Amino acid sequence: MNYRHLGNTGLKVSTVSLGSWLTYGGYVANENAVNTILKAYDLGINFFDTANVYMRGEAEKVVGKAIKSFPRDSIVLSTKVYFPMGDGPNDRGLSRKHIMEQAHASLKRLDVDYIDLYYCHRFDEETPLEETLRAFDDLIHQGKVNYIGVSEWTAAQITEAAHIADEKLLNHFVANQSKYNMFARHIEHEVIPASQAHGVSQVCWSPLAQGVLTGKYTSTNQFPTGSRAAENKGHIKEYLTENNLSKVAKLKKMAAELDISMAQLALAWILRQDNVASVVVGASKPEQIIDNSKAADVKLSEEVLNQIEQVLAD
Repeated sequence: MNYRHLGNTGLKVSTVSLGSWLTYGGYVANENAVNTILKAYDLGINFFDTANVYMRGEAEKVVGKAIKSFPRDSIVLSTKVYFPMGDGPNDRGLSRKHIMEQAHASLKRLDVDYIDLYYCHRFDEETPLEETLRAFDDLIHQGKVNYIGVSEWTAAQITEAAHIADEKLLNHFVANQSKYNMFARHIEHEVIPASQAHGVSQVCWSPLAQGVLTGKYTSTNQFPTGSRAAENKGHIKEYLTENNLSKVAKLKKMAAELDISMAQLALAWILRQDNVASVVVGASKPEQIIDNSKAADVKLSEEVLNQIEQVLAD
């Protein structure tokens, strides 16, 4: 396993991390989830991601149970706040009230004393950014959070937050959890340059395009039993097009020539970006995380990267 610094910090996270969206606390049996987390740790993965909204707290409970066997200081644990956790008007967003209440609730569900990385799960148009930053800053000073991040924020939002933090002497965001894969490259143009300018790393979710970039799908209407598409989970249908499957078929041949899996090729392609600290995979069983983790050691040559670009441009 390889490790990279998270933003402009001394914290090192594994380049492959394990997430729990659409998996733990849901359609994946808890035993499989725990075994996958244990295997990930054995493979050198130290970065584990979840969120309060994943199965309304159930994913946090599963993750919390699994990490009990690890020395707390040996892992980097992240969770998030923003999305509704109740029906009340203050049960959502990034107000100080909601942030503080959900931080405490997440700590309880995870059964830990502190969160390593606490994300704003989305941008809140209804709350002043300074209010959000001050709440996060207070959590850091209270010792309940070590670092703070955002998810799916624009370049302008990341820049504004950095300027407010500078002006008010508040802690800076150091990570942006962004959707990034071979079929979703929007962050390359503005978000990555802005993030680099303000000491923010990308932590990429959906790096395998909901499983399409594993190569297991060969049809837009016939799916492997038990797969995400068959279970109609997540946003996989947006990636399941004839054009994308045609590209995957070509990429799969390239991966075979390199003696790596299609998933390893897709993950290594993302890790070519220096601004990417980690790719968050959603393995539902130990075999998947074993395969995914090997991407950390794959280095793609310029020739291969150019060939990939040609395939993706078609």
